[in-house]
Formats: sequence, C-alpha cells, structure tokens
Amino acid sequence: MSNLKSLFTKKSALFILIFSVLGLIALQIPLLQVVGSKTKFTLFDSFGPVASGFIGTIPGIIAVFLMQAANLLLHGFSASNTAGIIRLFPMVFAAIYFGKKTKLNVFIPLLAILAWNLTPAGRAAWFYSMFWLIPVACYFLQKRFLLARSLGATFTAHAVGGALWIYFFPLPKAVWISLIPITTMERTIFALGIAGTYLVINNILAVLDDKKIINTPTLINKNLVWKKILNNPLS
Repeated sequence: MSNLKSLFTKKSALFILIFSVLGLIALQIPLLQVVGSKTKFTLFDSFGPVASGFIGTIPGIIAVFLMQAANLLLHGFSASNTAGIIRLFPMVFAAIYFGKKTKLNVFIPLLAILAWNLTPAGRAAWFYSMFWLIPVACYFLQKRFLLARSLGATFTAHAVGGALWIYFFPLPKAVWISLIPITTMERTIFALGIAGTYLVINNILAVLDDKKIINTPTLINKNLVWKKILNNPLS
C-alpha cells in the first residue's frame, strides 16, 4: 500500500495529466503512413515513451494509455478498426523499455520474433523479424547511452506492433523486403525524436526547477542537463 501511495502522489498525478495532454496533442500531428492501412505514425511515436523516463514506468504506462484512450474517444472508437486497436499496445511496451532496464526489455522482442515466425507469412519473411534483435543488443547499453535506450524503445514498439500485425495483415514476402529500408529510416527518425524529446523536456524541467517555478529535482537527469542554461548548475 505504501508503494502505491509513493507512485500516485499529487505530483505524479499532475505529471500523468500533463504528459497525457501533451501526448494527445502529439497524436494529432501525422508524420508517416503505415503500409497496408489508413493508420499513420504521428509525433506521438517520438513522444510516448519518454513519459516513463521522468515519472516512472507504471505512471508512464498510465499516461500512455490515457493519451491513446482520449485519442480514441476524440476520433470515435470502432471495433472494426483493427489497425487502430493494434496500435494501442506497442507504445506501452516502448514506455516500459524506456522507463527502466528490466529483463522484459529482452523477453518482449524475443517473444515477438517467436510469434512472428510461428505464422506462415512470418516464416516466409523471417529476416524482417531480425530487426527486433536491436532492442536486445541495446539492453546492454541503455544505461550508458540515451540513443541506445531510444533505439531499444522504438524497436520494442515495432516488435510488438509487427508481431500483432502479421496475424491480422499477413502481407506477402515482397512487401516486407521493400519495407526494410523504410523501417530502418523511420525507426532511426523515431529514435532520434525520442532522444531529442527527452533532452528538451529534461532541460525545460531543469530550468523551471532552477528558477523555483516547480520543484522536480527527482525527475531530472542531471547528466543530460546543459549547464549553461542554469543560474545554479545542478550538482
């Protein structure tokens, strides 16, 4: 019970709300079209995972769910919108990856590879699932490098989404081959976006804390603060 109270303080509830609102806004800004459906990647794909990096894994997951639930209500929910429903889940696992180094960060992409290759369409394009070894490799570097953490998060989202996608939209092998360079480019962009978003928010919080506007020292990664923007650099 005490652990729950520490997770859901008034401050954490406020930040869940703030990140949910920002995420909902990010969901309205389209970036790329998802091949095989009318669904689009949005700015949310670069924003969603970072919430758990500041407010913790569980509050971050709650924020991600709230962002996407509000978006579904805003645009209208349809049980026939399979692609939209599938996209509810990948960002949750990306948030888990970005929030904390845990064995789930290895288990989830490996499980996605297995699930992919259990389908005939997946086995025909087995090589595509090798993308999901990237978050496994990044697991060993995620505490040292923000970009590794970001790459791991975005490819975990891709792994979960891809494993679900192959069961509902079994595209032919030629399509998956054509998607290799596109996936490489889009996930690189998302990883850079996640890292950049984290850096921006981290430094904004550092400035607000430095100017005594808010009191959030525990949310700030001091190693990633640009000291020149502060009056009193964090020690």
